[in-house]
Amino acid sequence: MRVGAGRSRLFTKAVAAVPALVAAGHVVPAGTWLAGPRRTWLPSLAGVGDTGHVALTFDDGPDPRSTPAFLDAADEIGVRVTFFVLGEQVMYHRRLCRDIVRRGHELAVHGWRHNRPWWPAPALETRQLARAAQAVADVSGTAPTWYRPPYGILTGDRLLAARRTGLRPVLWTAWGRDWTARASAESVAATVLRDLRGGGTVVLHDTDRHSAPGCWRATLAALPTVVSACRTAGLTVGPLREHDVGGGPDCDSSAGTTGVTGTGAGTGAALR
Repeated sequence: MRVGAGRSRLFTKAVAAVPALVAAGHVVPAGTWLAGPRRTWLPSLAGVGDTGHVALTFDDGPDPRSTPAFLDAADEIGVRVTFFVLGEQVMYHRRLCRDIVRRGHELAVHGWRHNRPWWPAPALETRQLARAAQAVADVSGTAPTWYRPPYGILTGDRLLAARRTGLRPVLWTAWGRDWTARASAESVAATVLRDLRGGGTVVLHDTDRHSAPGCWRATLAALPTVVSACRTAGLTVGPLREHDVGGGPDCDSSAGTTGVTGTGAGTGAALR
């Protein structure tokens, strides 16, 4: 009886440990949201690529109120970028997505909806991510390559879903904190350039749908400064498809040795 009771207790403890293990598998990968460890230990996930290139990316669209302004600005500057779009929005704005592709930009997957993964739901995550990828493929004529989860939260469920869907997760090395009500063209440019190096990936937003109302205008106004600073530093700017993420011998965790830094509150640039 005592042997049987001992086995019963062990079984009970094992069963009780299952939820904790599931939770850990769900949450621990989300630690990649932390920029320092990501750049150091997972450079490919951080978007570290060709040290002579900077990948420029935009999240949360498409949005007919603001995305066309970014397309016009990109044409004026002569730059092509990657738009991480939400599948739900793609379904509503197919024509806009086709225009993005027609004008030479790359479409990537930002998920189906802009939500936080509070609880493990691997089947749901896979189903929704596959649906979003199919929506992007339908409007672009090409299967997407990249996946960036909303908020950059790459849980175990989302990592598994990306693997099952054939998408490659990628986050960023520099951002502009352009989603806040206090964002200005100067603050966005200065924040991006402070952390940017050759081989880096920049994340910005072409919509305020999930941010402070009107904040996209600051991003739009900062765009020429960011691109000009990169070019002054001898760096080319383009989409992720041209970035050689993790593909070259120079793609290390330092994101290159060529730096870009803002001067005068982010209105200029210099090599360092």
